[in-house]
Parts: sequence; C-alpha cells; structure tokens
Amino acid sequence: MTTLDDIRQICARFPETSEGEGTQFSMGVTVKGKRKGICWTWLDRPNPKKGRVPNPSVLAIRTPGLEAKEALLASDEVRFFTEDHYNGYPAILVRLELCEPEDLEDLLLEAWRTQAPKALQALLKQP
Repeated sequence: MTTLDDIRQICARFPETSEGEGTQFSMGVTVKGKRKGICWTWLDRPNPKKGRVPNPSVLAIRTPGLEAKEALLASDEVRFFTEDHYNGYPAILVRLELCEPEDLEDLLLEAWRTQAPKALQALLKQP
C-alpha cells in the first residue's frame, strides 16, 4: 500500500517540487513563481447534495494528455479510475491501497515532466 509519505518521498527527488499548503495534500512543481500540480488528494462527493471532501486513499495524478489517461484506464480498471468531474481533464485517479510506491514512481515522474519546463527537466538527466 502506498501512503502520502511515500508520495512525498518520491516527489522530493524532482527539482523544484514541494508540497502544497492547506488541508488538502498536493505536490507541485514551481515554474516561474507559480505552482503547477503534479498530484493531489481526490475530492470525493459521497453525498451528491453536499460539497466535496478530501479522500486521502485516492490520489489524482496529472497525465501528459487524454490519450495517456485512457491508456492507463484501459491497463488496470481496478487501480485506476476516473469520474465525471475529470472528464476532458488529463488526470487519473489512483487507489493508493492497491499500489506499491514503486508502481507510482513512473507516473509521478511523468506528471512532473508534464508540468516542468525543459530546462528543469534537464537537471534529472544523467551525463
């Protein structure tokens, strides 16, 4: 099972990445003074007549595009899912209790690359 601490440790390897402030967990990369989201706690709506509430057992992870999102959904319908709120938006919902941290490393790196500028991405490349 993956925890939010595992997510923090993975994202800490990526340059200019930090945890968001506030009550909802999120990780983002700073680009030109603005924070761009990599992943965040899913805001669930268990009661349709009430507002959304954080569900820390599910993480939304940014994808490079809708095709990548669809490919992930097709690859594993148990661990990955989406909802109407995310229709047309490049992010996948992940059930953390069904994943090991190493299962999410590539997804989080791809999310970071999607948001980080090329100059920042070059810092991760090995000579």
